[in-house]
Amino acid sequence: MGYHTAAEIPNYWAYARHFALDDHMFDPVRSWSLPEHLDLVSGWSAKCRNRSPMSCRNNIRPYTIGRFDQAVEEELATGATSIDLAWTDITWLLHAHHVSWAYYVQKGIQPDCENDSEVACPPVKQSASTPGMWNPLPLFGDVQADRQLHDVQDLSSYYAAARSGTLPSVSWITPSGPDSEHWPGSVHQGQAYVTALINAAMKSPDWDSTAIFLGWDDWGGFYDHVVPPNVDQNGYGLRVPAITISPYARKGYINHQTLSSDAYLKFIEDDFLGGARLDPKTDGRPDPRPDVRESEPILGSLAADFDFGHNPRRPMLLPTNPRTDSLSIPPYFDGKRRCLGCTTPPPARPAGG
Repeated sequence: MGYHTAAEIPNYWAYARHFALDDHMFDPVRSWSLPEHLDLVSGWSAKCRNRSPMSCRNNIRPYTIGRFDQAVEEELATGATSIDLAWTDITWLLHAHHVSWAYYVQKGIQPDCENDSEVACPPVKQSASTPGMWNPLPLFGDVQADRQLHDVQDLSSYYAAARSGTLPSVSWITPSGPDSEHWPGSVHQGQAYVTALINAAMKSPDWDSTAIFLGWDDWGGFYDHVVPPNVDQNGYGLRVPAITISPYARKGYINHQTLSSDAYLKFIEDDFLGGARLDPKTDGRPDPRPDVRESEPILGSLAADFDFGHNPRRPMLLPTNPRTDSLSIPPYFDGKRRCLGCTTPPPARPAGG
């Protein structure tokens, strides 16, 4: 087990202290990043035989990384893939209720190797136009049918929308490998990336109506590891960090309710869709999902993180590369050999290097 102290990740600690911390947030499934990201946007992980939603069957390990990487190559070569994510995701309801959304993807490379024991492997490209384990929406049939592939956008569009005050009602933002804090990525670099995203939202004209849910899809929370509670045959998985950042977030509040990424869907549905659920009986696009995750009695509510009885708080802008004397995290150096996140001069470049 590894851990990081407040001195090593000061910005994350500051967010947790100044806003709301969800200390019982769990992965939605007992699996890895791909099914967790499928659940993040749809409340389910499945594998489908064809493009019919009713052909899908429950599966928390539907594809290997290699198979999804192959889908990227197919998409780049032909504009189509043989992977069908045919069940219904939340964008179906957002589109039906005329709620704007965007899924912002940082251009770069994916973080994982097909063999989990490998430290390095050939890089796989990632962009808004390539489907992948952190960018699954282009493969969902309802996104294609609704002609909403254009809502999967490059990260630069997020910064532009934040500056102009034109952020959509619902947004997701996903990193590329180097900024993901996935080994061997630098935690300092990941924190800098996240801080820049949050600063952009705080400086936006949209700040007074913004809620930011900062989360990780794997491995351990702010405290000790705990045994995940059972919800159904799929989950929950490991406990993960989660922070709610908003001008209306309760300052220093710790939400002890049992949560998973299904709580993000529940929040979206309650806030923008009048409580409509991804429910085969009511959503107009039935699929054979075993349960409606947002309606599970064990699932708490992120609404507890907010207090709308006061005026919105001012932004808390943080340096993207705060100084730290920590020696346990390798310092991050930019392309000009400037040390980001350390107080000592960068080491000399090796001879011939």
